Amino acid sequence: MAVPKKKISKSRGGQRASHHALRAPSLAICPKCQEPRQPHRVCPKCGWYKDREVVAKEE
Repeated sequence: MAVPKKKISKSRGGQRASHHALRAPSLAICPKCQEPRQPHRVCPKCGWYKDREVVAKEE
């Protein structure tokens, strides 16, 4: 069984974990309703994607 020969320092472990941070999702403006939405996804406000209505929304 593999066992570490030396203790991993706090700075070394922190360097390894530096890529584990969460980041905010990127946003794009919906061309139909001008609301922010995630790119390549159906707009949650109006239900449109790529110039056509995908999800019917009641107003």
